[in-house]
Amino acid sequence: MASFSFGSGNAAKLLRIPVYAAGRIGTVLVPRGNRWVFGCGAGIGDGALALHALASEEGHDTLWLTSSEREEQDAAALGIRTARKTSLRGWWETARAGVVVVTHGLGDVNRYGVAGAFVVQLWHGIPLKRIGLDSPATTQVPRVPGHAVLQRLIALLYRAAAQRIRVLPAASHRSRGRLESAFGLGDERIVVTGEPRVDVLSTGSEEQRRAAASALLVRTAGDLPDAARVVLYAPTWRDGAADPAVPTAEEWVRIIRLLEERNAVLMVRSHPLGEGAYSPPLPSRRVRTLSSRALPDVSPALAAVDVLVTDYSSLAFDVGLLAMPVLFLAPDAAEYARTRGFYGRFEDVAGDDAATDWDELATQLERLFTDEAAFTAKARRSATLSAEMHAYRDGRNTRRVYQAIRARGIPAPKGAA
Repeated sequence: MASFSFGSGNAAKLLRIPVYAAGRIGTVLVPRGNRWVFGCGAGIGDGALALHALASEEGHDTLWLTSSEREEQDAAALGIRTARKTSLRGWWETARAGVVVVTHGLGDVNRYGVAGAFVVQLWHGIPLKRIGLDSPATTQVPRVPGHAVLQRLIALLYRAAAQRIRVLPAASHRSRGRLESAFGLGDERIVVTGEPRVDVLSTGSEEQRRAAASALLVRTAGDLPDAARVVLYAPTWRDGAADPAVPTAEEWVRIIRLLEERNAVLMVRSHPLGEGAYSPPLPSRRVRTLSSRALPDVSPALAAVDVLVTDYSSLAFDVGLLAMPVLFLAPDAAEYARTRGFYGRFEDVAGDDAATDWDELATQLERLFTDEAAFTAKARRSATLSAEMHAYRDGRNTRRVYQAIRARGIPAPKGAA
């Protein structure tokens, strides 16, 4: 079921305006230092983890701001120092930080202590669906008296928050234009460096990536049948609306039969903000849940996946770095284009054969499993699409982002040559 919407989030934001004002006064009085503070809306992972590792390696004073006990445990396992972002210390650390690194929004850290910081917004995917100021969903508020005025106020607050961003990495010049429009930023702040979050897909040999990803997948989802092919199903968030692609009981029967006949496992990864009811009516070891709670960052596990199934997720661009076939299941494509919108045409990414239900999708999967030429054609198309959107694939995106930050006046760590 849907667990979050822009409307409810924006309503809460309006109610917090006095707290924002108080926090702003506090940041004027508190001097900033050299510490780098990190946060990530998805947990301990994504591009923030890659940049944290490099900044720490370079000798910077780093701290991760967490939102749950689980994040604290994950950080402790990696030797990362933490503070709870909603605590008084969380505000203090954010207010004193010289560099603030986020992946989703300023709420990844203590949102009331950000004013005046050098903000690095890593974002969390190449936009396929419209985001930020390009999407009408961003400024939604509940239908109450003064609705239009409140929408304009939310838009002003969003623009003001975006103007605090000093560095926003883009995967390519094509992606850069989308980010400039979505965040209302000039090109001097958006740098084509590649995205740190996908370095893991380009580092080491193919065999090394596959082995590490397979081990992670087994630790997270359990042992897999010998030589089983892995299908990852990753639908995107629908802005608080219900997911229309949840299989019926009859569709589950066909899905499980196909998985058993072709020795495959379906890993279901619903979006953390809108998890659907993807549980078959009868338990099956051929269907596994790969939740964001168990695996906050799916990128390190992608090299163990054989086929991606999605609708509008940016993973469709990422897995092309691995030349992975992508199938699209989009029963609401026309409605989604109307209410959320795409950059370009959905068909330019998905092709003209996007499935509208699981029966169509199962037929396409069957063909990939049994027709090597069909598998190869989908893999090549995926790689071509990725090459259009990722300018770099050398595993050094994080290094380029770090250099861009330093080039904008952030000092070297104390004691560095």
